[in-house]
Amino acid sequence: MSAGKSSLFKGICRFVHQSNVDGEILIDNVNISRITLNHLRSHLTVIPQQPVLFSGTLGYNLDPFNSYSNEQCWKALKDVQLKQFVSSHSEGLQMLIAESGNNLSVGQRQLINLARAILRKSKILLIDEATANVDQKTDDLIQEVINNKFQDQTIMLIAHRLNTIANCDHILAM
Repeated sequence: MSAGKSSLFKGICRFVHQSNVDGEILIDNVNISRITLNHLRSHLTVIPQQPVLFSGTLGYNLDPFNSYSNEQCWKALKDVQLKQFVSSHSEGLQMLIAESGNNLSVGQRQLINLARAILRKSKILLIDEATANVDQKTDDLIQEVINNKFQDQTIMLIAHRLNTIANCDHILAM
């Protein structure tokens, strides 16, 4: 159904220009058009429906700018219940990730994206139906992590399942 849900996220990320458009986008009472694009995007984390990973190491996929310690990366992996899986590989954080993460399950890829979001501690988390392509166990884990690790963030999510929005403060049906 095309109701503009993804377009809303594109507007929030300012992937589309707002000229000739009435209105404004306010997040936490801040008009996003009045802050620099770099500042806005540095405070956003997007978790898309199709997980995004790059060929390289797991450590690079978690922390591409080397902003966090290995201990912080391991903690984030523990938070998403991937620590044991990664520890079972002798390479650990140096474990190689194939192009698009094709050597991992969709659920594992999504959990890595979630671990990256935990590390970034972004003010705003945009989730585009992150559980659409995962099994029920991983869906439950993702919901648990979101509820426990992102309590102080503004979360906007696109959801197609009722359980995904069960703990939301505000719901907009489109």
